[in-house]
Amino acid sequence: MTDEGPSANLPPHIALEFLVASLIRYILLVLIGLALASCDRGSSEAEQDVDGTELTGDGETIESDSGLVGKLDISQRGSDMLDVVFEGPDGNPVRLSDFKGKPLLINIWATWCAPCVVEMPMLDELAAREEDRLEVIVVSQDLQGAEKVDPFFERADFKMLEPYIDPENGLSFGFGTGLMPTTVLYDESGKEVWRVIGAMDWDGARAATLMEETLSEK
Repeated sequence: MTDEGPSANLPPHIALEFLVASLIRYILLVLIGLALASCDRGSSEAEQDVDGTELTGDGETIESDSGLVGKLDISQRGSDMLDVVFEGPDGNPVRLSDFKGKPLLINIWATWCAPCVVEMPMLDELAAREEDRLEVIVVSQDLQGAEKVDPFFERADFKMLEPYIDPENGLSFGFGTGLMPTTVLYDESGKEVWRVIGAMDWDGARAATLMEETLSEK
């Protein structure tokens, strides 16, 4: 082996294995870069970078000045709410249908997902601004449930957001995006309007326009 690569005297199959291994490492580095725009639900619970590159898909890609990137998806527009049971702040079982009668913005997140954590104060501000017209809930997908989520909320001291938990990941599997954060808007009758896969600047102009399209109908 020389500094430039495999020795010319190596058997062909060993040289080929070296080249294949190098190619695999390169591909993995590229895929890791693409994944940084959001958090893979199946990844380890380690802190992830906020900055990322454009998400794949046919929907509009929305990128903020802070580097948050999300994809607007309207392919499920008109679909009924998921019928999934999760846990409310009081420890009692909750369904999305419990929130019918008012537009609902639901965000699935995890304490280990950096873009999710960045979004939370903005979602809290959105919930305060639109308190009369919109219900905003954030549902943690942390496998440890309240053990992880309660300390996070104690430190954050949100004005509006409360700690809903879904340690079985029923919502994450139900939405089927495989990424966090994922945020879904339902109208007052429980029909999906749109979803954002990845992170979003909820204080930004694009978010305001998207929200107003539904909230102005009330």
